[in-house]
Amino acid sequence: MQRHPHQSRANEPSAKAKLSRRSLITAGAALPVLAAATPASAQTTVNVEPNNVQQTIQGFGGMNHTVWISDLTAAQRDTAFGNGTGQLGFSILRIPVHEDRANWSREVATAQRARALGAKVFASPWNPPASMTESFSGGKRLRYSMYGAYAQHLNDFDQFMANNGVDLYGISIQNEPDYAHEWTAWTPQEILRFCRENAGSIGTRVIAPESFQYRKNMSDPILNDPVALANVDIIGAHLYGTANADFPYPLFQQKGGGKELWMTEVYHPNSSDSADLWPGALDTGEHIHRALVYGRFQTYVWWYIRRSYGPMREDGQISKRGANMAHFSKWVRPGFQRITATANPQTNVYISAFKSGSRIVIVAINKNTTAAYFPFTVQGGGSATIPTWVTDANNTLAPSSAPVMTNGSFGAQLPARSIRTFVIN
Repeated sequence: MQRHPHQSRANEPSAKAKLSRRSLITAGAALPVLAAATPASAQTTVNVEPNNVQQTIQGFGGMNHTVWISDLTAAQRDTAFGNGTGQLGFSILRIPVHEDRANWSREVATAQRARALGAKVFASPWNPPASMTESFSGGKRLRYSMYGAYAQHLNDFDQFMANNGVDLYGISIQNEPDYAHEWTAWTPQEILRFCRENAGSIGTRVIAPESFQYRKNMSDPILNDPVALANVDIIGAHLYGTANADFPYPLFQQKGGGKELWMTEVYHPNSSDSADLWPGALDTGEHIHRALVYGRFQTYVWWYIRRSYGPMREDGQISKRGANMAHFSKWVRPGFQRITATANPQTNVYISAFKSGSRIVIVAINKNTTAAYFPFTVQGGGSATIPTWVTDANNTLAPSSAPVMTNGSFGAQLPARSIRTFVIN
């Protein structure tokens, strides 16, 4: 197995360097387009429809795993979960459920600070305790006689965190059960059985199945089984190499009423490039756009928060990829609703919009080598000066010229190879 270029630590599993697994994935890192983009005039109007509500956003965030890499420092926790100048505004922290209880305390400090700053914390296990597992032809699995004990193990972690001042928002049954080269494997039927018979005893929200590639064969059985579905609160998925055409999930829209749909782990487009590579970092912004608009996910959670390819560089500063995330996370806060907007008004231009009360946030990405001007119409909008922020080759989350909206209409230019956020109050 090819080892990840950033895995210098022996105790960071090579499988987590998902470059090696991408050879198993159709099309590799180059994702097919969702639909043929129709070139449009630069004057195409972007229509924003506040009354046409889509999904509720739960937040944006990333992973902290103190056994595989060092913990975030106190300053880095504030950079990640604070929302001031030079901070990411993350509202979700993912932590591991270590199989060794002696390591549980290692995750407490960052989780406590994240919660204090208003973030949701959820947890994912890679393995049950070794005493609960057995070897089989496909690797390692949870022994069937241990399903009840494993549910108690997850409950014990939830209670441990609560005793340390961290109320978990939810807990997963298994990280990537369908890509388990170095951790525990589960078949769709095993996940279904656990959801039916054991998940109901878990004292916090249950997340399943966290397929590494959003493979619907892992989650369809849950959605199609009323007993299992009643015991699951969040359908979780990863988007490693997932084709754009596979982002929509009609079965969830049909049967997932009252449940949440979370994207719980990804890095995009790769883990080999510097997170400051430009304009490559704009691929991250486009991926978030596709996850929210076409996938209708309610969260977007990165892998390691601090990493050379992640939202925070090893020196603790926000990277260009991180800035792309922050154009969403700083202004599209938990509880905002995504609303309909002209999503692709021109080739390589991607626009999404969100609202909370009378506040509307528009995030616009221009991957073209030239600037693009658009008239915007906000249905039912009034008149206001619109603060904006931009990231491009020369700016990172920088305030930019504020357009003036009159009777719901304004015009704005998107600089070449840029991402720009507009906040309408």
